Amino acid sequence: MIRQAIRVEPLSRYTEARKVPIAMAMRAGDFVFVSNLPPYDPATGEIKELPVERQTEIVLEQMKQCLLAAGSSLEKVVRCSVYCTDAAHFATINAVYARYFPTDPPARTFICVSAWHGPFDVERDCIALV
Repeated sequence: MIRQAIRVEPLSRYTEARKVPIAMAMRAGDFVFVSNLPPYDPATGEIKELPVERQTEIVLEQMKQCLLAAGSSLEKVVRCSVYCTDAAHFATINAVYARYFPTDPPARTFICVSAWHGPFDVERDCIALV
């Protein structure tokens, strides 16, 4: 099986500037694996303190962008993981998540983490079909 790293601009540039050694997405066979993504500001690439609702929207839009670059879409996501600094954000994250996956949502895990390398509270990754 051949694997192919997918560049997704400007996200790939943002991670490279921070010397993070990852591919935004990796395509292997009929699958796309999207890396954890912090809520990069869409205009500047900075990571800013934002309400968790806005952070969740940003990471889902970035995930969507990665999937499209790899020839997939949100409708083809089969597995998603949510990483969050506080379980108290569960309801807010779910409300945003439901807007992006209104029917037949993918399998999902919600994992609490102690901290990140920046001022944000949520990241997510996924596996999708091509």
